[in-house]
Amino acid sequence: MNRRNLIKGLGLGVATGVFGIASKADETIANTYAKATKGLPPLKITNVKSILTAPQRIRLCVVKVETSEPGLYGLGCATFNQRPLPVATAVDEYLRPFAKGRDADNIEDMWQNAYTSSYWRNGPVLNNALSGLDQALWDIKGKRANMPVYQLLGGKCRFAADCYTHCSGRDLAQLENSVRKGMEEGFRHIRIQLGGYGSQHLSKSAHFKEEGFGLQSDSLMEPGPYVRATIKMFEHIRKTFGDEIELLHDIHERIPPIQAINLIKEMEKYHPFFIEDPFAPEDNGYFKLLRQQTSTPIAMGELFNNPHEWVGLVSERLIDFIRVHISQIGGLSVARKIAALCEWFNVRSAWHGPGDVSPVGHAANVHLDLAIPNFGIQESSRFSDRTRDVFPGCPTVKNGYMYINEAPGLGVDIDEELAAKFPLPDHPGYWSPVRRSDGTAVRP
Repeated sequence: MNRRNLIKGLGLGVATGVFGIASKADETIANTYAKATKGLPPLKITNVKSILTAPQRIRLCVVKVETSEPGLYGLGCATFNQRPLPVATAVDEYLRPFAKGRDADNIEDMWQNAYTSSYWRNGPVLNNALSGLDQALWDIKGKRANMPVYQLLGGKCRFAADCYTHCSGRDLAQLENSVRKGMEEGFRHIRIQLGGYGSQHLSKSAHFKEEGFGLQSDSLMEPGPYVRATIKMFEHIRKTFGDEIELLHDIHERIPPIQAINLIKEMEKYHPFFIEDPFAPEDNGYFKLLRQQTSTPIAMGELFNNPHEWVGLVSERLIDFIRVHISQIGGLSVARKIAALCEWFNVRSAWHGPGDVSPVGHAANVHLDLAIPNFGIQESSRFSDRTRDVFPGCPTVKNGYMYINEAPGLGVDIDEELAAKFPLPDHPGYWSPVRRSDGTAVRP
């Protein structure tokens, strides 16, 4: 008899063996279970593999961990849209031989040793690969306990994760229509952007193209027009919709730090819910200067890989929302520790959740959202019908909230045969250059 059938056969309660023994009856059941399983070998990892797919033309990487119990496996997100192939290699050529034969129960031990197995660490490729393994082990743990993962993290603090949606337009009229549609769909938090990041369409003089510098496909972005347009955008949307909605905006590290500080000071009077990523990770030192000059809430961390990037910002209360991409930092095990750290400094969560997070990764986000007291907001994503077919059990969004299903584990599966029908796009996935008029590179 395998472990899951044994649990059912013994009638173990939901909490027994996970949160401790609650009664004499539970104690009797637990003792019976312990005796019955005493001779069974530990649950071993038999295989670890990457699965690449792109049902929405976005490069997704999911890790599947198989175990010595027939039919018991877990899935984890390892999506690094810009570099999926190195992640797949790291999983298949390095984590597979490392993990095979190890005890699937010991998630923390596995994470600590896999983390240092490369000696050098905290790079985005290895962190994403490690996340796939880590999340898959949490998925297995939930399935073995016959519980959703959020129960293993302490149970629900809320019924669902409040979300924000993305609204944009090439001009204020288009943006206004997009915001109105978001509100009609039930969203109370809306991120507003004019055009793409940096509103590159607002700058017309691409002199570098006239001079043959770079490629004609390279984009143009100038800080001045972007800053002026962003202030007008907030003024217009607040005047049009009043204070009944929360407004968010992403600077995306596109402008010099001192201009970002001035912009955020100007936006303070429009009461944004938060302003995201004002500085590149290399410019973390500017957060102290920013905090001294404005009380506008700040979200940061989308590009973070390393604890040295977030620990100081949190402990010195220089940000208000932690914005990390959970697979980028190494998985659910790391994210729950970040959430615990942030709780003591009144920093709330706002996990990165765009289209280039797999449905497995979105489920991991929401399981953590449900269980932590310092949840802030969750970025929402729209899954196509093809994606829902490839990933049965996708999270759903209704009336501005994201819900996960109550299946054991993370609750998301994968149809591998169908996934194989959606190969990665021919384009390798790198971010195309964005330049100033003279050709100077602009960082995201």
